[in-house]
Amino acid sequence: MREIRAEAVTQAVARLCMSANRNLPQDVRACIARSRAQEPWPGAQGILDRMVENYQIAEADQLPICQDTGVACVFLDVGQEVHIDGDLQQAVNQGVHQGYLEAGLRCSVVADPLRRVNTKDNTPAVTYIRLVPGDKLRITVAPKGAGSENMSRIAMLRPSDGEQGVKDFVVKTVEEAGPNPCPPVVVGVGLGGCFDRAAELAKRALLRHTGEPNPDRFYAQLEQELLDRINALGIGPQGLGGRTTALAVHIEAAPCHMASLPVAVNINCHVARHESEVL
Repeated sequence: MREIRAEAVTQAVARLCMSANRNLPQDVRACIARSRAQEPWPGAQGILDRMVENYQIAEADQLPICQDTGVACVFLDVGQEVHIDGDLQQAVNQGVHQGYLEAGLRCSVVADPLRRVNTKDNTPAVTYIRLVPGDKLRITVAPKGAGSENMSRIAMLRPSDGEQGVKDFVVKTVEEAGPNPCPPVVVGVGLGGCFDRAAELAKRALLRHTGEPNPDRFYAQLEQELLDRINALGIGPQGLGGRTTALAVHIEAAPCHMASLPVAVNINCHVARHESEVL
């Protein structure tokens, strides 16, 4: 059994909160560059150029890439041979508290959905804990802005709706979102499980290296088909037209009840922030 101090978790989460909000991952940058090279419309080209300029300035000056520094979504893959010396949830929240305040990041979390009082340090984090083999703790922080999160949808389709029903729901969700999630977007799709499991799968899909295809060839082909359909919508960067509406579509699937076909779509803006550290 390997012991990890809660203080180490706090320090790692604080580092990740600051870095994820300031430094766009290389995989996202590569997708933007590819899209810029393939974008035929001058207006869309100019917007993509400004996006590149924005993340370069953010990195150089260590400023937030986006003014919406999001809810701190923290994914914890906890090795079964790991013992946390202390309160894990408290350690994560303390890390968010330290990271957001130290970096001067905007605090957007309210303590209650109806009474709307700001917690003033962006806590509590939204945590996803998964037990995995081994003696390591992998921490991933993915700040999630409201503009894209608000455009996400879930549906409990009938099995008879089949593959076509899933495709139509995903494309319709992106089409109805329009410019609101600051395209070009990354589209996370969760299939199967149950109501809440599908939503988590969709959010976890956004953690994959952007543009990396699903290892299952069937789903990889479906991802490409959906990406082509979405980019044919003509929404374009910032909703002002062009072929670059989405950078990638990622699908994660899980077993489900024979009478169900849950599908969730979790949209991320082009500032698809995610960063990990292993303790």
